[in-house]
Amino acid sequence: MPLRWYGPADPNNATYRHFNRVVNFCLHAGGFAAVSSGLWFVQEMRHPWSHLDLWTEAWLGVLIVHLLVVIRLRPGKDADTDTDTNER
Repeated sequence: MPLRWYGPADPNNATYRHFNRVVNFCLHAGGFAAVSSGLWFVQEMRHPWSHLDLWTEAWLGVLIVHLLVVIRLRPGKDADTDTDTNER
């Protein structure tokens, strides 16, 4: 099921900003998985690259830091109040 945002795109909305960070993290993780697995596959097929493990670990470290930033900047439960739902 794809991620969707229902409602107007308001960068001032804390939930919208968090959703944006989550989507960016998912793209980062998908890029890491695709590129890393592709490079490891090519390494197995051809000449080994001696620094691939270090490169993969460094990128994984950056990915973990990105995840921690997304979790740290998560809005509180009071940020779920939306102006559209309060007006109804």
